[in-house]
Amino acid sequence: MSDELAPKSAPINRSENGPFDEAEANPVRPYIDLGGVKVLPREGLNLRLEVEEQTKRIVAVGLDYAGSTLQVQPFAAPRSSGLWEETREQIREQVRQQGGRVEEREGPLGPELLAEVPVAGADGAAGKRLARFVGVDGPRWFLRGVIGGAAASDVAAAEQVEDLFRSIVVVRGTTPMPPRDLIPLKMPASPGSA
Repeated sequence: MSDELAPKSAPINRSENGPFDEAEANPVRPYIDLGGVKVLPREGLNLRLEVEEQTKRIVAVGLDYAGSTLQVQPFAAPRSSGLWEETREQIREQVRQQGGRVEEREGPLGPELLAEVPVAGADGAAGKRLARFVGVDGPRWFLRGVIGGAAASDVAAAEQVEDLFRSIVVVRGTTPMPPRDLIPLKMPASPGSA
């Protein structure tokens, strides 16, 4: 791996349209606080937390919306360089090792990967699943998203899920963390006050 600084990859209007850094977020909006990310509730949105079996650590936030799925993970990143370029290369390699196909294209959030991943169906028959991998480098963080379902191929669903992705707030915190470490996620507080 080269020591050259990879440029940050983010939409030009990221600080106005998201995904947001905690310092840029509207403080009066009723976000669901999941630690490393905050999600704006909306009609028809279902939230799941993905937990690592051995450690019981929450490793991703799954959002079901508009007939689609969006899995997000926030990572610590250097202040001056981005992680999305290197991460895309790793994803490309993983998909190819699984026997899938992947193409890079320019999307509304910047460079993204469209992957066709082989999956075994319930009846054991081999199938394929489409997934879009998106990523945005923010100030000292990197937010990765995996989009599946309708939004992987349907333009209208894609716009709704991209809007959902852009509404996410990343809470990096001030604790020193090595780049590429997952920013800790947590269970939301019980919705007693909502």
